[in-house]
Amino acid sequence: MRTTIDIPDETYKRVKIFAAEKNSSVRQLVLDGLDLLMLQRNSQPPASRLKLPLVRSARTDTLEIDNEKIYEIIDFP
Repeated sequence: MRTTIDIPDETYKRVKIFAAEKNSSVRQLVLDGLDLLMLQRNSQPPASRLKLPLVRSARTDTLEIDNEKIYEIIDFP
C-alpha cells in the first residue's frame, strides 16, 4: 500500500544520511521503525489491576453475599 507522509526537510536529510550509512533506504528505515514500535507496544505488560480503596465499617458482623444477591441489588441488562 502506498501512503504519503510529511517529514520536515532537516529530519529527512538526517534520515537519508543515516540510511546511507546503514546501506539501507529511507523506506526500509520507516518500515523497521514501525515494526519496532509495534513490537514494543505488544510486549508491554498489561496495565496493573485497579486497586479500590478499603472502606472500614464500624459494624462487626460479616456480610454474606453471593452472585444471586448481587443480581437482586443491581439491575443488569
